[in-house]
Amino acid sequence: MFNFRLNLDTIKGVVFDCYDTLIEISTDEESIATYELVSTWLLYQGVRISPDRLHKTYRQMVQESLNRSRERYPEIRIEKIFSDICRDYRLWEIDEQQLGVQVARLFRAASLRRLRSIRQSERLLEVFSGLPKGLVSNGQRVFSEMELRALSLLDHFDAVIFSSDEGCKKPSPRIFQSALKQLGLSPGEVLVIGDSFENDIIPALKLGMQALFVEDALEVFRDPEVTCVPSAPAAYAGAPAMQRGAGCLLPQAMPMRSLMPAPCGRPRPRRDTSLPAGSSSGSPARST
Repeated sequence: MFNFRLNLDTIKGVVFDCYDTLIEISTDEESIATYELVSTWLLYQGVRISPDRLHKTYRQMVQESLNRSRERYPEIRIEKIFSDICRDYRLWEIDEQQLGVQVARLFRAASLRRLRSIRQSERLLEVFSGLPKGLVSNGQRVFSEMELRALSLLDHFDAVIFSSDEGCKKPSPRIFQSALKQLGLSPGEVLVIGDSFENDIIPALKLGMQALFVEDALEVFRDPEVTCVPSAPAAYAGAPAMQRGAGCLLPQAMPMRSLMPAPCGRPRPRRDTSLPAGSSSGSPARST
């Protein structure tokens, strides 16, 4: 049984989801053009593999890696996949580990169609500027960290947890527990903000954390005068019909929306799920 109360007085830290919460992204990992570019570049690094073979081998190795894992929600390290491919198809001696990192980033760049921060959500980083903040993402550190840095988002966070580091992905509770440990906070002291009912809201509530869909968080903190939460719980008074006391219910203007998988506020973007299920949102290069 979940605790559906939002107790604003106890919040001492915030954990954000990344993609579709703070970053809008679109990729096409199934386009043969992606594999043609990577295949051609690899030839100049001492690795010969055709685009079709690269595509097939990549998918096969991803699935094999997921099958070997004992995790309920397994995750891969994409640079390790490409490192193994480079080792198997090399023409001469190479630094396969370093090349695996380079290929992973090239693959991301070649498949990328759109990457930008969500300005409305950046507002929430300002609201919680005085609190410890963590980021928990079904992402690959090898390139996701660079995307955060490029969009000037990385420095907002005291703890950044990627599924590629943990070997498992959301909704595994272990990723959230790692964030709690790094922030030094107990579950009830942390608010999770994300876009996915399955990957963000439910696992957070199961651990005893508090949770809001990003659309609901934007609604709660829509008052432009609310710029800082830290030691001023009264700042939440700007939210409509918010009840205080033993716990705070969601605003009456949006009854229980944060507890339902249906879209609220605006339709949630459909996720790309083109590559093998089991890696981040269907693909290790497509993250949440």
